[in-house]
Amino acid sequence: MTHPTYTQQALSRYSLSKLKRIAAELGVTPTLDKRIADTWVNAILNHQSTQLHKVDEQAIAPEELTPVEISFYDHEYYNGDKLVAAITYEDDLTQPWVVMVNGAEIHRANTWAKCHNFITWHHKDGSLPVQQEALVQGALSMGENISPLHPAPCPLSSSTTGNKIIAQVAVECEKFELEILDDGIYRDNEKLGEVGCTNGNWWFIRAGEQERVKSDSALDAVWWLSMVDVSFATNTESFLDKPLEQMTGNELQQLLEKGELVAA
Repeated sequence: MTHPTYTQQALSRYSLSKLKRIAAELGVTPTLDKRIADTWVNAILNHQSTQLHKVDEQAIAPEELTPVEISFYDHEYYNGDKLVAAITYEDDLTQPWVVMVNGAEIHRANTWAKCHNFITWHHKDGSLPVQQEALVQGALSMGENISPLHPAPCPLSSSTTGNKIIAQVAVECEKFELEILDDGIYRDNEKLGEVGCTNGNWWFIRAGEQERVKSDSALDAVWWLSMVDVSFATNTESFLDKPLEQMTGNELQQLLEKGELVAA
């Protein structure tokens, strides 16, 4: 229930009985002499001051943080769409979990939970260092000629950060036993191509090609790359000139599948 805000000047004009009614509506009970009007005035004013202070505290309270799991060992914490801090893991026997802000270590602990608590506590009391906006490596490219897994001019204030997209692509790659590296997606040390997202639109590029192919999702893009037969594309030319008797069974099979072998 919303109550009007009274000034001292206004309250001083009210009768003792009206002051008591106002106090009763506010749930105020003075502790001093209740026969004096000033006692009720001061009690009402003190109550209003306390309520306004609570409202101010709620207004400036920081938003809840959203943790994003990049991997088991790496987590990022966001306030809305802005990166606040990160947790990573190092090879340390006693305190392997590290809180990072602006690429610098600000806290170290023996468990992930302690780092999590450190970030949330210091974010709430405003003592956490401010994460500076920076360029990140990721798949969200704002230009048309930027590879998805190379540094892109993508500010952390973008609605979807490059780190989140890379994490999403990495999850899909695991489903197909593919490996995501700095310059693309690989299978058995052979590059299949690249996957990226521009302005919310997913796409992929096959290895050796330049044209982007639109996809419905990260899963769809990675699936199409997983279907690429890199071994044939890269190795066929190396054995096309071989005499048949020198070809391996696998090479003969590939030629038969591709229609390259014509019966004499």
